[in-house]
Amino acid sequence: MDIFVVIAGSILLWMAWQLYRAKQFTQFKKLIEREIKPQIIEHLKVELAENRCDKFPNSDCHIQASIAYWCQYKARILQCALTHDVINEQWLKDTGNYRNCQHLFHIERQFMHPQ
Repeated sequence: MDIFVVIAGSILLWMAWQLYRAKQFTQFKKLIEREIKPQIIEHLKVELAENRCDKFPNSDCHIQASIAYWCQYKARILQCALTHDVINEQWLKDTGNYRNCQHLFHIERQFMHPQ
């Protein structure tokens, strides 16, 4: 009988731990939307405006399409932020989101920009 209590307690602790990790991941996704996405939008606007030429006119339509593409999924937002040095790997480690980043890239791998 005591073994069932131990097993049930262990299962409850494991489920509570999984709930805690899921809440952390959800907070990480909200952080991407709240803090990193506006930085990416501004970075894309500035970069595309600076790189205008006859071959690549980068009109407002091009800028809006780029913003829509990069901001459509959270993995793309994070990927763009990492490749354009808006954030870096050390920032992810310092904020404790390195594992969350790996998990996000894994679950949204089909939406990431091919490199």
